[in-house]
Amino acid sequence: MAKLNNMEVAIVMVPLPAQGHLNQLLHLSRLIAACNHPIHFASTTAHLRQAKTRVHGWDPLSISNLNFHELTIPDYQTPPPNPNSNTKFPSQLMPSFHATCHLRHPVTSLLLELSRNYKRVIVIYDSLIAWVLEDTPSIQNVECYSLRCISTVSIRLWRDDSITPEFAEYVKIQKEFREKINRGDLFNSCYEVEGLYLDSLAKEKNAGVKQWAIGPLNPMKLFDRRDQIKPHECIEWLDDQEPNSVIFVSFGTTTSLSDEEIQELAIGLERSEQKFIWVLREADKGDIFTGESRKVELPDGYEERVGERGLIVRDWAPQLEILGHVSTGGFMSHCGWNSCMESISMGVPIAAWPMHSDQPRNAFLITEVLKIGLVLKDWEKRDELVSSVAVAECVKRLMDSDEGNEVRQRVMELRKSVVDGGGSSKEMESFIAHITR
Repeated sequence: MAKLNNMEVAIVMVPLPAQGHLNQLLHLSRLIAACNHPIHFASTTAHLRQAKTRVHGWDPLSISNLNFHELTIPDYQTPPPNPNSNTKFPSQLMPSFHATCHLRHPVTSLLLELSRNYKRVIVIYDSLIAWVLEDTPSIQNVECYSLRCISTVSIRLWRDDSITPEFAEYVKIQKEFREKINRGDLFNSCYEVEGLYLDSLAKEKNAGVKQWAIGPLNPMKLFDRRDQIKPHECIEWLDDQEPNSVIFVSFGTTTSLSDEEIQELAIGLERSEQKFIWVLREADKGDIFTGESRKVELPDGYEERVGERGLIVRDWAPQLEILGHVSTGGFMSHCGWNSCMESISMGVPIAAWPMHSDQPRNAFLITEVLKIGLVLKDWEKRDELVSSVAVAECVKRLMDSDEGNEVRQRVMELRKSVVDGGGSSKEMESFIAHITR
């Protein structure tokens, strides 16, 4: 990849304050910083801490030209998640989304400072935080490019039945700001995964607005930190298991399961008689470092009964490293786009249980188009409780059947085509050439 002239171009990253979005911008920062280019990652103090605390798969200390800018905004309330809400959408995050409007002036100040020292300032911003950049048209040498943190299939097939009216209005506002400032779109995707939808989207672009499919943004080869720090308990536990023998169960950082759902899932995993790692934690609040979190209860004696066959993790876990472990053979997932791309990157098939937002369309891509996963919960039956019988049956199919082996083989072949194809690296080179033209 071409090296960048440090005195010519500065790149500023402006993420949405939610884990899946922070994660993608930080991974992208790593990729561009590796070209010996200074990156300025700007967010609130709490969300910078969140991003740095949870980063994994690569060594942050290896990149000296990654600069973090702590921006201050007024205090706001961060309500707890509601596991009994009639929708799985994480409404508890909306106050933090709305509070990002206060980042406008701090971000503008940063851009003005950089614009005096560089020929061009490139802003890569989350498409859902466009209003922060309202002042950029008045700064002559600033260009803005959005990172679309969702799949292109979800953009092409979008429906509002997976979000709340409040969030729909928020998205509408951001789209209006984005249309005023945007020079191009970046996607955490590649043509091997979403070629049909990427081509379709490109045909509808306004003149002058480009797009680049630069994913997977997460590392394809993981950095081993065992000589630096003690591995997470999950990794040590996986070291003792057989290859492809464990299903990883995790529904991301924005989903809260009700007590009833947890009971059915627990019984289903037990009855499946398969090995599992289950990340059983409450969804994130707007500020993950404040307040108490709900402690989820399992059936009496459950952890003793599953014994050495099941590991319950009640805190954040290094998902990418778990998926990349040779013992992990399946992934029960909400089908968030980070999870989908990480699963493809590591060659792990999915048992799909979509919860909200782009996830139903991602599940469709995984199970119906790419055929690298099985449906655990049909989105059209989203109001129905997933039974323990359904959980046990799906887990057995994925982990211990000819059908599951075929699905696993397909995802391994897709992973190989993504790695060998090199399309996303060429797209990244194209983007670098464009911003350094």
